[in-house]
Amino acid sequence: MADHTPIYDLVLLLDPSAEDATRAKIVADAQAAISGNGEIVGTHEWGTRAMAYEIDKKTDAVYYLIQFHAGSRDLLAELQRTLSIIDAVIRFRIIKLEPGTPAPPDLSKAAPVFEAEAISER
Repeated sequence: MADHTPIYDLVLLLDPSAEDATRAKIVADAQAAISGNGEIVGTHEWGTRAMAYEIDKKTDAVYYLIQFHAGSRDLLAELQRTLSIIDAVIRFRIIKLEPGTPAPPDLSKAAPVFEAEAISER
């Protein structure tokens, strides 16, 4: 049986009202932690998008996706611990992908449809 290293997705929803430097530091710190105890497979900046529901009176978030191989479970625990205490992180999720999962879509080029735009087109 071949040893298969799983791929994980780290989805970050960051506060759009936070400074650009703050958001960049959060992403850079997450990438540095992953590189220190794993391997980054891909990164995707999906931009500002409407969230499915309001969180802490915020309706939009800046979305990032980092795909990686974890060197150990300690990396997952470290990411969980550090990202949960950062104020500019609205939500995050670490997901272990099943083998054969297709590549993520390139949402950076797709224009998000906001509710106001959809109503005005009717």
